[in-house]
Amino acid sequence: MSTLTTLRRPVRQDPAERRRALYHLASPVSVLTVDHAGQAHGTTASTVTLVSREPLLIGVALRPGSSFARLAAAEGRFVVNVLDGGQGGLARWFADSDRPDGSAQFDGMPWTADSYAGAPRLTGALAHYSCRLHSSHRAGDGEVLLGYVVRATAESGPPLFSYAGGLVTGALHPARTTKETSAS
Repeated sequence: MSTLTTLRRPVRQDPAERRRALYHLASPVSVLTVDHAGQAHGTTASTVTLVSREPLLIGVALRPGSSFARLAAAEGRFVVNVLDGGQGGLARWFADSDRPDGSAQFDGMPWTADSYAGAPRLTGALAHYSCRLHSSHRAGDGEVLLGYVVRATAESGPPLFSYAGGLVTGALHPARTTKETSAS
């Protein structure tokens, strides 16, 4: 039986319960930035993940019709700014559809232009990934961008996560494994 056939079977579960369960997928929050034809644009994304180590590719899930996806495709480059635990305000700002268009959305916040992509690198972010657009794909009701990581930098600090429908942060502690638990 093919995967496609398996996916077409009717679902017999309450959609609200499935959606509630999906809120338990913790993911780091990032602000994606692009500069196309002299106009900077940013958007918040809570789904950025490593797709391949060789070549080094990351995947970004966006809503359908995303302005960011269109601009990144036109420019061919973009930056992923992985937010620090104290940058929840930036996450909310770049998720707000009422923020100004273009470069005005960056007014009053510290950033520098990325040397590869030209897009804003937000000051204080935990990590920055300078990416060349590898490909773009429609997936269900969303769009997935794959970016080839050209340059990357990282700092230390608590990350900002999306979890259970909200933004959370805190110190990370290594999980105890079964072997460690039984040895204690």
